[in-house]
Amino acid sequence: MTETAAAPARSREVMIVLPGLVLAIMLAMLDNMIVGTAMPRIVAELNGLEYFTWVTTAYVLGTTVSTPIWGKLGDLYGRKNIFLGSIVLFLIGSALCGMAGSAMFGGTGDGMTELIAFRALQGLGAGGLMVNVMAIIGDLVPPRERGQYQGIMAAMMSLAMIAGPLVGGFITDHLNWRWAFYVNLPLGGVALVWLIAKLHLPKKRTEHRIDWLGAGVLTVGITALVLITSWGGQAHGYAWGSWQIILLAVLAVVSLAVFLPIEKRAAEPIMPLHVFRNRNFSLTSLIGFLLGFAMFGAISFMPLFQQTVQGASATNSGLLLLPMMGAMMVVSLFVGRAITKTGKYKIYPVIGGAIMAVGMWLLSLQDVNTTTFQTGVFIAVLGLGMGFLMQTSMLIAQNSVEQRDLGVASSASTFFRSIGGSFGISLFGAIFNNHLTASLTEKIGPQAAAAVTASGGQMNTAALDQLPPQIKGGFLESLAGSISSVFGWAVLFAVLVPILALFIKEIPLRGGPTSASEDREPVPAVAFE
Repeated sequence: MTETAAAPARSREVMIVLPGLVLAIMLAMLDNMIVGTAMPRIVAELNGLEYFTWVTTAYVLGTTVSTPIWGKLGDLYGRKNIFLGSIVLFLIGSALCGMAGSAMFGGTGDGMTELIAFRALQGLGAGGLMVNVMAIIGDLVPPRERGQYQGIMAAMMSLAMIAGPLVGGFITDHLNWRWAFYVNLPLGGVALVWLIAKLHLPKKRTEHRIDWLGAGVLTVGITALVLITSWGGQAHGYAWGSWQIILLAVLAVVSLAVFLPIEKRAAEPIMPLHVFRNRNFSLTSLIGFLLGFAMFGAISFMPLFQQTVQGASATNSGLLLLPMMGAMMVVSLFVGRAITKTGKYKIYPVIGGAIMAVGMWLLSLQDVNTTTFQTGVFIAVLGLGMGFLMQTSMLIAQNSVEQRDLGVASSASTFFRSIGGSFGISLFGAIFNNHLTASLTEKIGPQAAAAVTASGGQMNTAALDQLPPQIKGGFLESLAGSISSVFGWAVLFAVLVPILALFIKEIPLRGGPTSASEDREPVPAVAFE
């Protein structure tokens, strides 16, 4: 069968599977966005303003450390069953998150601690969702055609990011924040049934060797780094020179130093080092890290600004994110089609990185007097930049490696974006907390500042209205200034993205008119899973 004759059949195959893949992507994206709008209410009920970033950090950290493992397991044991297993684990974590701090666990424990622990479990499952969806598309579609499908997936991700805040806001205002997690269960159930019935991938018989030692050492090193950025120099953490931070730093350095020789000797390394010899792969990995660092680290603070400083309801704060998500969806579709048509891609991460940096800079200018219209314009600019970047970096990474390393390339790309997000959330959380404490002390005095922070973050409108006008005004100014400082720091990382993108080499995408014959490996007529 020729490549031309195979293309329509392949297209039909992908379109049949696509609804299940879209649901899996929406599970991961909806969860983050729904929880974001519910966070102020969660903090108010479970009491833990100083730890609220850990609800996101635990999820992203779980995703980060598990992503390379899911990618390698899919390469070795077949992508379908591994993918289904990650969905099941994600749903178990979702159910437990919804029960955190409830009578189901006695109702007497630390609800915030329970939620953080269950979010980590949920993140372990989420690590397999994103990487396996992208790898499955990579199995079914050559890179030249992949742009349009990844553009569709990016648009669906954007749609989920639009729907997430709206659904999360509605749930928070009219039901209970726990349903922000329970809503994953019916979606995941439908995705499981559809994929079991419709997803058929060619089985690949390989020697099964999992680099558990490398995975464990990598997990220890990454966790230590995240704990340093989360705890270092904070009032509720440890001083930078404390033995705890020094011990974590030593543990991180030793773990990552030991990881390299382990990977060189491993028969099936969890992170094959040879893929980093490719310049494009290394550059897109760095770009993914910076994208995650700036994007996830900063965006997690937007619902807090909109609901607390601008006085929006949870539902309205979801509506206020529409300009960003809409811009990202439109641009993602345009870029996907343009790459498929022309085979050119280098210009898009350059443009996207520059626009994203401008968007972060505009958001750093916000204060207590910023209107919702101004915020909408600022986040629309940010969404434009993200639309140019989200899937382009994944496409370049996949096109940089051989087909046998496709799962590793997909997982590595997702891994670096996730680890960037994990570090970003942790570091920006530390910046936010330190800035907020210092600003509150300056504006309302140390005693009032201590009383406000000791309340555990009761930041709903009714609680704020009970404060004396001077205390309320000082609190809102401090909160707005602290969030703006986060975006200011994010600019420093965002500006590196277009600079790195300039060094990407434009390599023809496999599967185009000149390379159709060399792209597809023969697929046997039998041995499908």
